Amino acid sequence: MTQTQHWAVFMDNQSNKQGLIRQLLTDGRPPQPLEALKGQKGALFSKLALDNFIEEEVRHDYKLLTPSTSQSLLSMSSGERKKALLNYLLETKPDFIILDNPFDNLDQDSQKQLKKVLAKISGYITIIQLISRSADLLPFVTNFSRLDFSQFLVIKDLSIIEPQKRKVLNRDVPKALNHFNYSDQYLITFKNVSVSYEEKPILKNINWKIKKGEFWELAGKNGSGKTTLLSMVTGDNPKAYGQDIFLFGTRKGSGESVWDIKKNIGYFTPAMVDRFRGYHSLENMLISGLLDSIGLYIKPGEAQLRVAREWLALLNMEDKKDSYFHNLSLGQQRLIMCARAMIKHPLLLILDEPTAGLDDASAALVVDLVNKMAAESHTTIVFVSHRIEPELKAPFTYELVCTSEGSVGKVVEN
Repeated sequence: MTQTQHWAVFMDNQSNKQGLIRQLLTDGRPPQPLEALKGQKGALFSKLALDNFIEEEVRHDYKLLTPSTSQSLLSMSSGERKKALLNYLLETKPDFIILDNPFDNLDQDSQKQLKKVLAKISGYITIIQLISRSADLLPFVTNFSRLDFSQFLVIKDLSIIEPQKRKVLNRDVPKALNHFNYSDQYLITFKNVSVSYEEKPILKNINWKIKKGEFWELAGKNGSGKTTLLSMVTGDNPKAYGQDIFLFGTRKGSGESVWDIKKNIGYFTPAMVDRFRGYHSLENMLISGLLDSIGLYIKPGEAQLRVAREWLALLNMEDKKDSYFHNLSLGQQRLIMCARAMIKHPLLLILDEPTAGLDDASAALVVDLVNKMAAESHTTIVFVSHRIEPELKAPFTYELVCTSEGSVGKVVEN
């Protein structure tokens, strides 16, 4: 293999990705088609690598990626973090770099910038791109393979990995056990809301009204303030106090508790999966969503068992009700977590990057589920993603646009 012979390794959520990474970086036993990498120096560009650097920084205040700046990795946007990681890896002068889904969590502009850098270094560093979404394929890659669990299969015809739309969610969304009594027209109202941190403006004069039953996509570049805006809704941000914000008919700061807010919300972000490391059956996972608990500590009633099984039937997992959550594929875990957030039919469902890291088929199923929940319920849904999901059927988009004075918002009707 020469330095310009780059590889794309297509994966699904059943692929033994970590096993391949170990083969290349630790064991020194690459698959036969990558035999020329044996004995060469490799580097890993991945979310896991970034998470390890962040943990080291938080625990020991040791800035390996940004030694010349006071800015922490946690305070950076996803694009800034990935840029810092790539610069650090390049300084180690590797012979090859493994790119593990490099474009996840990046906005379109950040993706373009990263692609330019990767195209430049591809002239002297071998690139091994581990790829779950076929649209992410780097244009300079000319060698292709598929990781079938642990088997490295060379492929000549790219048509065999073309994304296929899978619509298999044929049952209706289960009905709610209990109903939220809410008669106001608007669930959420922001009027001229601005937020700054240490004199750095984040949001400027945000005006956003969300009606009951609407389906929104929240969009914006990395660092535009999407997370800050969501935290104002979920009750986790003290910056909301003193602002003109109404949440579920109550002015923020008028004596409501965080629980008063959270009981009306279903919420999922991929980071939540780490909270469920025990032996949680799928049935118990879903029922815990009715109780807003992590784990199930009471004997469930017949009605709770029934609605959990109806959700499992919708997801085509009725035969897995006693299976453990941690034994599922990544795509199956996301479906369960989305259903868990929705099972009580909350007034507001927030799904933050639910398709990040998924393969094409699994992402399509998650998007199908979200569209179905929006069409067959009265729950208001806010879907957040950097990636454009063409099949998402949100009628409205609220876009945060960065300015020097903080991000401003605009409503786009799709």
